[in-house]
Amino acid sequence: MTFETNHSVTLKIWDRSAIDHTLDALVHDISTKANAHRNDVAVTLSGPNTFTVSLNRKAAQGVTV
Repeated sequence: MTFETNHSVTLKIWDRSAIDHTLDALVHDISTKANAHRNDVAVTLSGPNTFTVSLNRKAAQGVTV
């Protein structure tokens, strides 16, 4: 897991059967910590089996994940 900024995280998920559960849990954790709606969290495929999960800029102001 790599923290790119104070409002995003990039992780590589090797187990394809765990992708949905892992990303859903991470989106929940980030939105809860940021006190933001789940719709304010974006998941981007950033490489093979690599995903970046981040808050939108408005929701991320002053938040550390």
